[in-house]
Amino acid sequence: MSSEFFGPNEIYVGRDFGGFDFVVTPTSVENYIAGTGDHNAWYTSDSPLGGPTAPALILHSAVFRRHDWYLPNIFGNLHARQEWQGFEPIHPGDQLHSRSLIVDRYIRRDREYVVNECLILNSDGRVVQRSRTHQSFLMTPAEGSTGFAVDRTREKSGARVFNVGQRGGEPLETPMRRVSQAMCMSFSGPGRNYHTDTEEARKLGFPEIVVQGMLSVCMIGELMTRRFGVGFMVGGRFDLRLVNVLWAEEVTGAKGRILERHPEGERSRAEVEVWSEKADGTVTVIGTASALEL
Repeated sequence: MSSEFFGPNEIYVGRDFGGFDFVVTPTSVENYIAGTGDHNAWYTSDSPLGGPTAPALILHSAVFRRHDWYLPNIFGNLHARQEWQGFEPIHPGDQLHSRSLIVDRYIRRDREYVVNECLILNSDGRVVQRSRTHQSFLMTPAEGSTGFAVDRTREKSGARVFNVGQRGGEPLETPMRRVSQAMCMSFSGPGRNYHTDTEEARKLGFPEIVVQGMLSVCMIGELMTRRFGVGFMVGGRFDLRLVNVLWAEEVTGAKGRILERHPEGERSRAEVEVWSEKADGTVTVIGTASALEL
């Protein structure tokens, strides 16, 4: 009924964008591994769940399967924040369905944000995962001497420096790896877009290929899976802010520190400070994550 009060192209809170069907195939798992560099043996051989299990974030871009929930000015648009919760593991062969809904719009400084909640359901209709994607859009086109909305100078600003890992706790990390253009194509392809092609990136106000924000998010998922295993797949969650752009061919890795543990039913939950950084120490993602200790 609410659709009767809004225009057909209006992006309003409560607008339901439906979803898509997905089948988790060996090829999709292979593409995930090629795109992220996450070569967890559980994805291709036995796991504690019996047989292979898919990466927790195998459907990392389900919400981006369509873009008609974006605001009209896509010049300089950026993925700003990602929330996620996992409730059940995903296995190769699973048939899943997504459903997305606009749940918030807000303004901060010169950007407007649209929040899309995406549910992943299994063939029985049970919710497997829940995520909220905050996408930011410039309210007016950016102007400057470079002609870019965002370039490498932005991350050198004092306002883009973030202090992380200062509170002690057990350290966690993934191997640092270079995000090649081939990885970008595996993760964000096969089409040409600003995550896979320099020319397309420049059309949207970026001087180089912008590594899709979800790749850094998946590296946080890798970090948590390495440490907590099934306890992340069935009880994990995170809330991440993407604070600096990662460019193609840069070296990056995820890090974290377990800050505390507290009871949750008959289990305990570990609370973790997490972040991603480049080889030069530039922080690209900051946030919190947690998992059950099984």
